Amino acid sequence: MEHDTLSDLLQAHWLLYDQVEQFISGEESKEQMPDFSSFAESLAEKPADEFRESVDKANISQLASLIRVCELCPLSQTRLNAVPGMGVINAKVMIIGEGPGEWEDKSGVPFVGRAGKFLDAWLQSISLSRDENVFITNIVKCRPPGNRNPKPEEEAACEMYLDKQISLVKPEAILCLGKVAGNHILQRQGTLSSMRGTFHQYRSIPLVVTYHPAAVLRNMSLRRDVWNDLKMLAAFLKLPLVTKRGT
Repeated sequence: MEHDTLSDLLQAHWLLYDQVEQFISGEESKEQMPDFSSFAESLAEKPADEFRESVDKANISQLASLIRVCELCPLSQTRLNAVPGMGVINAKVMIIGEGPGEWEDKSGVPFVGRAGKFLDAWLQSISLSRDENVFITNIVKCRPPGNRNPKPEEEAACEMYLDKQISLVKPEAILCLGKVAGNHILQRQGTLSSMRGTFHQYRSIPLVVTYHPAAVLRNMSLRRDVWNDLKMLAAFLKLPLVTKRGT
């Protein structure tokens, strides 16, 4: 009986935070947002099924806190910081990469460093911004050692987080960066060239696959392909092009 009362009390608090978060405009600072860390830390100690139930009930801020204390796979033992993602709900585009790299692991922020700046330039070229109309995340939320590709069991451990993020963000379109992200979302084992240049569907959401910024930094001849993919996405979303040399 005491467990039910505590559960009801926690749920009431979470609903209150939901209402506060909906009332505040999208321009609030992080300091103004409720801190759900104490909730997350206590929930992380619960059995797996109860933890997953908490994920199911979480809003975007609560979900980020749960991800930061997650210990569902061995990547939690080698990370410096989990990287839940950043951006806005009801986004024009949700961007999904494969996993955090070294700089992301240090900062807890997705797509920073050279690849992040490159991605920001791509977004700007089609009137998008991570601060205004985009949500950015990865299929795994912790850095794989040495920036290797995530293992299937690591992807599986994070799948509920990504599923929940997609349902909360409700993007008008999804942009997958790289073969690993594209294959994971589309549940296939294809080459990147076989996936890009066309629209796919994920839960009735239009989805485009293009090269990862890190791959383009290694091979700048890929910029034309990326630019074509971005223009295709912009045309679908009726976004104005800022420059024809955005990539």
